[in-house]
Amino acid sequence: MDEKDSAAKTVLAGQSQIRGWQEELYKTVHQHPELGHQEVKTAAAVVDALRGFGFDVQEKIGSTGVVGILKNGDGPTVLMRADMDALPVAETTGLPYASTVHATDGNGEDVPVMHACGHDAHVACLLGAARLLAEKKDVWHGTYIALFQPAEELADGAEVMLKGGLVKMIPHPDVALAQHVLPFPAGRVGTRPGAFLSSGDSMRVTVWGRGSHGSMPQLSVDPVVLASMIVVRLQGIVAREITPGEFAVVTVGRIAGGSKSNIISDHAVLELNIRTFSESTRMTIVNAIHRIVEGECTTSGSPKPPEFELYDHYPVTNNDSDTTATVAGAFAQYFGDQAFTIERQSASEDFSEIPDALGVPYCYWGVGCIDPDLYAKAEAAGTVSTDIPANHSPNFAPVIEPTLETGTAAAVVAAMAWLGTDH
Repeated sequence: MDEKDSAAKTVLAGQSQIRGWQEELYKTVHQHPELGHQEVKTAAAVVDALRGFGFDVQEKIGSTGVVGILKNGDGPTVLMRADMDALPVAETTGLPYASTVHATDGNGEDVPVMHACGHDAHVACLLGAARLLAEKKDVWHGTYIALFQPAEELADGAEVMLKGGLVKMIPHPDVALAQHVLPFPAGRVGTRPGAFLSSGDSMRVTVWGRGSHGSMPQLSVDPVVLASMIVVRLQGIVAREITPGEFAVVTVGRIAGGSKSNIISDHAVLELNIRTFSESTRMTIVNAIHRIVEGECTTSGSPKPPEFELYDHYPVTNNDSDTTATVAGAFAQYFGDQAFTIERQSASEDFSEIPDALGVPYCYWGVGCIDPDLYAKAEAAGTVSTDIPANHSPNFAPVIEPTLETGTAAAVVAAMAWLGTDH
């Protein structure tokens, strides 16, 4: 057992004493989810907890961002980030602490709200780590920064905090860390050097037709038919324009056109999502979308050019190799065979914008959140893809333990790889 592992175990010795508090905190946050930039109650609970632990706290950074700083003598500075926002999803888990919340979204629409991505667990784990570190300041040295970010799901939470002056508000960290619950067995933690999470882009495409009565289609240019042809053609991009073995996803998540069965509209809107791991592949896809859309519009006799809007951009999460090796080594020592090398994930994140702006290396890892027995049964039956709800599903329901215990331990162990040694 090396020095940092011994120090981490000393900090985590108090984990059983905070379990009741942490689980109730998790249930409360889960039951009262808030959309991006609306995390007022969640942020307030974070602020109260951090101040109670003795952190210096700055709040309302950008919108609802919170930073807690705990200085404990000379030594490295470690930043650990958790996201706080929920999704416009109607929860169907049936849990006794399930959300029934509705809110007004950015478009002014009333929507159901659910923590369908696990950010409630991230909040609970980081607050648990912050409390444990505050209670054992005698075994570590340096500065711990607990950062709670809004609006990860909107792809602008990190950017908003940076524009709100984050860089000048905190001591310059030596390393930045973050984690995410994922649908693999709880109790396990997975690290990966290099590209871990894909880049993500959304694109809104508006195509134009000529409106008419449904009984007189010959007088129209039907944008719904046009949009349908575009959807079919888009399926060929990954299959025929991307090198086999190179990761890429093109999804058409929404089509909107028309208002009534007997009215041919004058326009239709498609909303697309793009995932890649390389900028060259990303641009190949973007250019192909433009080419296909413009070609189909010309073929259909569209009266004016299509409109393209690229938005909600997430960069590739590209873990620093040395930093990840340090974290992976610490995890292997603490978690044993429950620590593993995880595959690349097609999900996307904006966390990396913060360490990139600070000019510091980072490591982002995955924490399992599915009941191990349930997962093992589904795996044996070959039904993981159908029986195990993934992030963003209305049935996404992380098992509370050992998810919180593992996520909290991972946050502490990773930080103590820097803070738990004499410098």
